[in-house]
Amino acid sequence: MKKVLLLAAAFVAITVLSHAQISTPAPSPTQTIHQQFGLAAIDISYSRPGVKGRKIFGDLVPFGKVWRTGANSATTITFGDDVTIGQTHIAAGKYGLVTIPGKDNWTVIITKQLDITNPAAYKPENDVVKVEVKPATIGHSVETFTMQIDDVLPTSCTLWMTWENTAVPLRIKTDIDTKVMAQIDTAIIGANPPYFAAAGYYFNNGKDLTKAKAWAQKATEANPDAYYMFYLLAQIQEKLGDKAGAIATAKKSIELAQKAPNVDYVTLNEKLIKRLQ
Repeated sequence: MKKVLLLAAAFVAITVLSHAQISTPAPSPTQTIHQQFGLAAIDISYSRPGVKGRKIFGDLVPFGKVWRTGANSATTITFGDDVTIGQTHIAAGKYGLVTIPGKDNWTVIITKQLDITNPAAYKPENDVVKVEVKPATIGHSVETFTMQIDDVLPTSCTLWMTWENTAVPLRIKTDIDTKVMAQIDTAIIGANPPYFAAAGYYFNNGKDLTKAKAWAQKATEANPDAYYMFYLLAQIQEKLGDKAGAIATAKKSIELAQKAPNVDYVTLNEKLIKRLQ
């Protein structure tokens, strides 16, 4: 009887173990990228396969054939605002991203399809944009397929796709000037005009400096302790050629920054004054 019970217990233990859940690392882990860009953001979701001792481009990933540009699930890219790739305007929204690797050129495709997990699923009639880009050879091997948004400027950025010793760039642009200027035109006549922000945008983007100066002056009048606002005014005066005015304003900014205290702005103003002396 005892032997029977032991055998029964062993059977139960084996049965439980055979149905136990085992957690292991994903062979191609998923990554989500969120990058603020322009007035919105770009979001990318993709899986990251590894080299694992294999030859990648021209072998595991054949030249001249559609690649889902990752592993497992489809690769998707979401634009929070309208963008331009190549010469094509793309409306804000979620899209699929696939590529056709080549030895000398890659084709990058933005598609309406969100379910491309194998080449057979790709339908050219759903293409939104199809651009040719030049791959670059890098001096070291990248083990894990990597997407990265770099060179982020107010109106442009670069999506880099890197794996093995190959890096592929995709330039993305957006038009924010029209929208920002419209916002300024509306807000500046409102109940609480954003004089500092408007002056800063005009100064940094080559707009009407006389108008920028007037707004910066109003900003400092409303915020007499804001050393950073005085520094912006000094910069505008400098660019307008008002040397004496720029030096006087910079000295005022230094005085306020020292009280704050903010050493960085003291240094910035000192450099401005040095340029003008």
